[in-house]
Amino acid sequence: MSVKIMIDSASDMTKQEAEASDLAFLPLKTAFGDTVYNDGVDLTHEQFYELLASSKQLPVTSQITPYQYAKAYEDAFAKNEEILVIAMSSKLSGTYQSAVMAAKETGKKIAIVDSENATVGEQILIKYAIRLRDEGMHAEEIVAKLESAKKKIVLLATVDTLEYLVKGGRLSRAAGAAGTMLKIKPILGLENGVIVTLGKAHGTKQSCSHLNQLIAEKGGIDYQMPIQLAYSGNDDSQLQAYIDSDQTLWRDRIKEIPICTVGSTIGTHAGPGAIVMAFFSNQK
Repeated sequence: MSVKIMIDSASDMTKQEAEASDLAFLPLKTAFGDTVYNDGVDLTHEQFYELLASSKQLPVTSQITPYQYAKAYEDAFAKNEEILVIAMSSKLSGTYQSAVMAAKETGKKIAIVDSENATVGEQILIKYAIRLRDEGMHAEEIVAKLESAKKKIVLLATVDTLEYLVKGGRLSRAAGAAGTMLKIKPILGLENGVIVTLGKAHGTKQSCSHLNQLIAEKGGIDYQMPIQLAYSGNDDSQLQAYIDSDQTLWRDRIKEIPICTVGSTIGTHAGPGAIVMAFFSNQK
């Protein structure tokens, strides 16, 4: 019996990438005013940032519904497939709970993993699951590996602008104005499924240095496991400058650095110009 892995668009894996790896792709919804889009289906990341730049209000994202999962489960059962759901952090969205609710209604065994992550942190866990599936593991075997591996995931990000944190109410206008004047760039992370502030840097050069310092503090990168870098917006120049800032960490170790764009779930709050990365730590 084959394993059907089901993922959500908050992982920032595109629908095309998901389908190429034989995954079921379930979109969250993103609303700009009265217009609602299926994230990653009828709203690409590029289109999202174009709308974000022209919109006076921040978009609103909503979780995947139990009905969406129920339909996906039904399709997989019809093909006699085992089901493994990997969901974004239950502390950031109700998507995981929707998957659980829909599974209970079926009365059948469905494996569901709370990634305790989002964006590329969730994505590298999915890529690890694909590797294990392709090695011939069953759903429950994969779950055991993922539950252990997810504890080693490190997600780090630096935000280029404070504008969207202010718009979203995560930062006061006064703090945003002062931070912009001082060229402060927050360094963010995701720990135990929750977004946390890990530090502040003054300017791009210091933020790049701070990211590399945190990589070392977190135990360094396990290059044998999936790694993913990402940027927000439609310009990757900030990310490329960061990669070039330390050749020994990136270009000397990875032949083709995997890069993607950050989608609406995180991009709504980060705005353009953010640098995001996820890797499995070498720490035991």
